[in-house]
Amino acid sequence: MIWLIDPHIWASFVTLLALEIVLGIDNLVFLSLLSGRLPAPQRAGARKIGLALALGMRLGLLGSIAWLIHLTEPVLALAGRDFSWRDLILLGGGAFLLFKGTREIHLTVDGEDEAPENRGAGVSFVGTVLQIAALDVVFSLDSVITAVGVAEQLWVMAAAIVAAMAVMLVAATPLASFIERNASVKMLALSFLLLVGTVLVADGFGFHVPRGYIYAAMVFSVLVECLNLLTARRRQRKKAHRDANKPEGKSLVKTSR
Repeated sequence: MIWLIDPHIWASFVTLLALEIVLGIDNLVFLSLLSGRLPAPQRAGARKIGLALALGMRLGLLGSIAWLIHLTEPVLALAGRDFSWRDLILLGGGAFLLFKGTREIHLTVDGEDEAPENRGAGVSFVGTVLQIAALDVVFSLDSVITAVGVAEQLWVMAAAIVAAMAVMLVAATPLASFIERNASVKMLALSFLLLVGTVLVADGFGFHVPRGYIYAAMVFSVLVECLNLLTARRRQRKKAHRDANKPEGKSLVKTSR
């Protein structure tokens, strides 16, 4: 039980937990958007299964660190550049995010979501879960590589990943509901998917973009959107207050003689 008083272990755990939560934001946003296409009774189940798949994949990758290291070795040479399995996975995941984000933006702009009776039409539960699982591979890859670089003990990495997934599980439903209620927030989340997809593709081609820049841009965008939502709500309250205090009765009409 000496680990309970070891500050290095606790520092590694807290640092890794924070990093895993931050890295999991992308996965959580995608999960919320994708599950939102399903009928209402199936959305919570899809989110839980998606997070369970992400947890299983991250723990599985963590338990095969030796195999994970080989993912960075070149396996394909194309146009004078070597690509590893990690590069190919990032390229595939980034391209999928770009396709999915563009398609969802197109459907939203065209107004398909305005018809509640069409919600979930043509969208299958199994297909949604498979798409979530495919993207979980990409997100889990970066998450586990980060965990290996921060902590030394395997059980500390596993504990931080499990704790981060518990936080994401609690936040999944409120976040999905918030995105569903606010059209501008949904468009912002879809824009984040395009941003993340572009970064993954660039990373796959060897152009590494520091994640700090990406998350700083996302935080700034969220703060601006919060100000927009706050301003809109205040305007609505003021309008409702004016309407409530408007004197009732017949309006006087001046007649010209």
